[in-house]
Parts: sequence; C-alpha cells; structure tokens
Amino acid sequence: MRLLDAAPRASGALRERLLAKGYGEAIVDEVIERLIRVQLIDDRAYAESAVRYCAGRMMGRRGAVLELARKGVDRKLAEQVCGEAEQNGIFEDAAWELGRQIARKTHGLDHQVRQRRFWSAGGRKGHSPETLRRVAAELLA
Repeated sequence: MRLLDAAPRASGALRERLLAKGYGEAIVDEVIERLIRVQLIDDRAYAESAVRYCAGRMMGRRGAVLELARKGVDRKLAEQVCGEAEQNGIFEDAAWELGRQIARKTHGLDHQVRQRRFWSAGGRKGHSPETLRRVAAELLA
C-alpha cells in the first residue's frame, strides 16, 4: 500500500515492484486483482493522466505510447488511450506548442538551423512527420 501512497501506478509497474521485492506471482496477481476490484488501481485513468502529462511535455503519440509502456501500462491500452487523445487533437496541439517554442528560441538564426532544431526536437518527442511538416511550413517558413 505504501507504493500506492507515494504515487499512482499502473498495475504492470506495481506487479514488477512486488515481484522484485520477492513476493510470489500468485500472491502478486491476487493482490493486484483485489486492488483493481476496490478501485485503488485503475489503469485506464492512470494512462489518461499520463497522456495529459506527456502532452504537457509537448510529446507526440509515439513518445506517449513509449512513456506509458515504460511506466507499466499494457501496450494495447496505451495505444487505445493515445489514439483517443490523437482524435481529440491533443498531440497536434502539443506539436504546435513545440513549434512555437522552437521558433521563439531560434528567432534570427539561419532557416536551415531552425528547421533542423525543430525536426530534431519533434522526432525525439515522438511526433509524426506529417504533423511536423504542417507546423514547420507555417511557423518556420
């Protein structure tokens, strides 16, 4: 329970932590099932919260999926939640915010340098090339 007091966790991350502490798989599975039943663990709510956090860090869909998987969220659920967020335009907004930030920071530099820095940042953060093209065409033209 102290693991859940420190921060919300996905069931996968909690499972890994408990197994690493030496608990048996059967006991860990039973504990996780019970915590899900009493709604102390909700992987979907955790994933949605993590996606909002990723968008705040100006990450794209690919970056958010990788971050969720790293935090112990099931890959299928991560894809589903990120797909919903993408349909709502969350990652598009994040790409535009990243573009505005890069445009401010690189104002006055050579056009090629500005483009390279934006594409590098967008790639690292997991944005799609199509989205990056649209943003770059408008903000860095």
